[in-house]
This record gives sequence, C-alpha cells and structure tokens, in this order.
Amino acid sequence: MTSLSRKDWILLILLTLCWGVNWPIMKIGVQDFPPLAFRTVCMIGGLPALWLAARMQGLSMKVSREQIKPVIALALPNMLIWHLFVILGVKMLSSGRAAILGYTMPVWAVLFGLLFFGERVTRLAWLGIGFALAGALLLLSSELAALSGQPMGSVLVLIAAAGWGYGTVMMKRSQLDMPTIVLTFWMLAITTVVMGAASFLFERAAWRRPTNLEWAAIIYNALIIFGFAHVVWFRLARALPPVASSLSVMMIPVLGVFSGAWILQETPHWQDYAAMVLILAAMSTVLLKPRVSAPI
Repeated sequence: MTSLSRKDWILLILLTLCWGVNWPIMKIGVQDFPPLAFRTVCMIGGLPALWLAARMQGLSMKVSREQIKPVIALALPNMLIWHLFVILGVKMLSSGRAAILGYTMPVWAVLFGLLFFGERVTRLAWLGIGFALAGALLLLSSELAALSGQPMGSVLVLIAAAGWGYGTVMMKRSQLDMPTIVLTFWMLAITTVVMGAASFLFERAAWRRPTNLEWAAIIYNALIIFGFAHVVWFRLARALPPVASSLSVMMIPVLGVFSGAWILQETPHWQDYAAMVLILAAMSTVLLKPRVSAPI
C-alpha cells in the first residue's frame, strides 16, 4: 500500500469538500436555469483545463481510428448517462437527497459485475445491495407521499447512478491503451456535444443569459470540478490507499446533505438521515477493500 504525503492528504480532503459542496451548488445552477444548458456550459469551461493538464504532462491528445468506438462505449455510461440524468434529477430534488441517491453507484457496480460479467459477489456485498435498495425505496416512498414530491427525480438520479456503476465496471475491464486524463477529456468532449444538442432541441426556448449566481455555479463546476478536482484525482488515483479513497467517496453524500442544509436552508427529514445511514452502510460493504473510480 502506498502512503500519502501531507500534501496528498490535503488534496484528498479538498477533493472531498469540492465534490460534496457541489451538490447544492448544482441545485443553485439549475433551479431557474435550463439544466442541460447549465451542464453543457460547465463542460465547455472544463475542457480547456483538462486539455492543458494533459498537454503539460506531455501526453498526446490523438485518438486512433481503432480507439474511437471504445471511447464512445465508455463515454455513454460514465459520462452521458450520469451527467444527463443526474442534472435533471437535481432540478427536481433537494440537493442532499440527490447526493444520497447518486452515491448508490458502487452498489450498482457490484450488481452489474455479477449480472453481465459473472463476478463473484460476497455475502457482505449482498447485504450492501439490500441496504442500498432499502435506502433508495425509503427516499422514493417519501417523494411519493409528499404533496410536492418528485418521485421521477429520484428515478432519474438512480438511473444516473446505475449508468455510472455500469461504466465503472466497463472501465475496470477496458483494455483501451490511453492515459486516463486523455480518455476523460474525449469522453467529456463527446458528452458535451450530445448534451448541447439535447439542450438545443428541448430547451432552446428557455435559453437566456445566466444570472450572477448562476454564473458563479457554472464557473465553480467548470474550474473547480472539471478543472481542479478531476485533474488532481488523476494524480492521486494510483497512490490512494483503498481505505482512503473509499472513505473519501463515502463522505461526499454526507457533505451533500449538510452543505445543502447550510447553503440552501434545505431541511433534511428523518427519511433522509435513515437513507444516508443505509447508503453509507451499503457503500462500506463494497468499497473498503477495492479501489474506486473518481466521481464524475
């Protein structure tokens, strides 16, 4: 196991904070602004940072003809499904609730590994799947029971998490010979084009200039999430001890809930706290041994 330096630990803490706080920031960005347009503009702002980071490492950005199909295949679940469905879900749900549901991803990865690739699932992992299912059903039932509930928002975020989980399994099994940061750049570029086209088709009538607060959310996502967080994660990914990376990921939905309460004055209900405990228990059964992919 590789130990982390003090600088690496500081960067890991900053990454966790950046990703956790981003849930209410995304909610601010899409509350009154077209969600697909918001995410597309964020991606457009983040692509130059990824490109620059790759070029500073002396990496080639070229993609061979043989690599195009594998890159598209990986981009579909890891980027497109995740970004498309999660941003639509965030608009409908509280940011904390969206964060809890979004981070069912590791459990989906275990389940898809079993269903599509015949991977062995331990009894502990089956327990984790049960915890995650119970947490998701608790939040979904809460949305159905509320007069102003948005059960479709919960479904959309679960689809996003499932897509990311399947993409994680595909990424782990991929034989694509390409640096991770270059692969991420091209997956994000493909997703940006598709999301932009979808926004043009379905949101064009709602396009407008973002407000100052919405611009702040866009800049945060473009520079901090796509620029800083992703680039730094690539530096740490190979050095992170499994427990460190797992606990970092597990803290993100917790931060999402409490930062949403602080920034947006959202009021978590008992169902949110109970579901958070269940999801964290589920994540602990499948994350504490293997390494995990970086949040997108």
